[in-house]
Amino acid sequence: MNLAPLVEVTRGDQVECIHFGSVAVVDTHGELLYQAGDPHFLTFTRSTIKPFQAIPFLRAGGPERFGFDTREMALLCASHSGEAMHVDAVRSMLAKAGCDEHHLRCGCHEPMMYGVLGQRPPADVQFSQLHHNCSGKHGGFLGWCVQHGQPLDRYLEPAHPLQQAVRAAVADVAGLAPSDLKAGTDGCSAPNYAMPLSRLAFSYARLAQGGKDVHYGQAMGDLFDAMTSHPELVSGTGRNDLAFMQAAPGDWVAKIGADGVQVIGVRSAGIGIALKVADGSARALHTATVSVLRQLGLAPSPEASPLAPWLRPQLTNYGGLHTGEVRAVVQLRKT
Repeated sequence: MNLAPLVEVTRGDQVECIHFGSVAVVDTHGELLYQAGDPHFLTFTRSTIKPFQAIPFLRAGGPERFGFDTREMALLCASHSGEAMHVDAVRSMLAKAGCDEHHLRCGCHEPMMYGVLGQRPPADVQFSQLHHNCSGKHGGFLGWCVQHGQPLDRYLEPAHPLQQAVRAAVADVAGLAPSDLKAGTDGCSAPNYAMPLSRLAFSYARLAQGGKDVHYGQAMGDLFDAMTSHPELVSGTGRNDLAFMQAAPGDWVAKIGADGVQVIGVRSAGIGIALKVADGSARALHTATVSVLRQLGLAPSPEASPLAPWLRPQLTNYGGLHTGEVRAVVQLRKT
C-alpha cells in the first residue's frame, strides 16, 4: 500500500499525528495528471456518488414529472446538515412524489448542524428521518420507484431494479463495468461502492463539464447547475463543500464522503480531484484538500477566501490554550 503523508498535527513544536492517504487528479479523458500516494487506491465512494445515484431518476424525467425545482434537485445530491431549509425541501420532494417520511428507509440521526456549529440540540426536540443527511437522495430513490411502479418498501435492496440502475450509472460514469465495483452498505443503508480513486476523480471531471458530457449531458448539466446554484443545500452552514463551491462559484462542484473522501470537479480546468485520507480523518481531509487546490494553482490565496478556516487550523484545549496546529504536507507529483 503506497500511501503518502498528507497532513501533520502538532502538539507544541512536535509532530504528534501524521495522516496518510492518496490523491488523484484526472482530466475529462480519464488521464491521470497529478498524484500523491496511490492514485488508484480502492476507495469506498460513500456520499460522493450521490449525483450519479440520481442519474436514473433524472434520465427517466423524474424532476419534470414531480415538479422538482433546482433546490430540490440539489437535495438529491446532498449530505445536508438537517437545517430547516433542508428538512422543508425534503418534505416537499416527498409530498410531490406522493410519499412521506414513513416511506424513508435511511434511519435517523442527530442533525449535523449541531456538531458543525458547536451546539447541542434542545432537550425537548425530536428528530425524524427527514433530518438524516441522506434523506434528499432517498427522496429521489422513492420518486423513481413511484415512476416505475416498483415496491417502495424494498427500494434499498441491491437486487431492486432501482439499485441495479443506480449501480450501472455509477459504474458507467466512472468508466467501469458494474461488476468492477466492490459493494458494501452505506450509513443510510443504501448500497455503496468502492472503486479506484482515479475513477472517482474522473467521474467528477465529467460532472464538472455538465451538459457537454457526451452520454449524460442533460442529466449532468442539471445536476451540476443545481449543486453549484445551491451549495448551501448540498452541504450546510459552516460546512466544507459550501465553502469550496463559494470559493469558485459556478466553476467548482464539490462533494465530501464519510471516512475521509473528498472530490472536486473543476469546469474551467477540465479536471477532477479526489482525495482519500486512509484513517478517515475529517480534519486532515479539509486541510489536505486546500493544499492540493493551492498546488494546482486553483486557490493561490486561500487565506483570503472561504477556504481560510481549513488552511492551517490552530488547535486549542478546553481551557482555551493554544496546543498545536493542523498543517498540510501533501506533495503532488506530476504523472
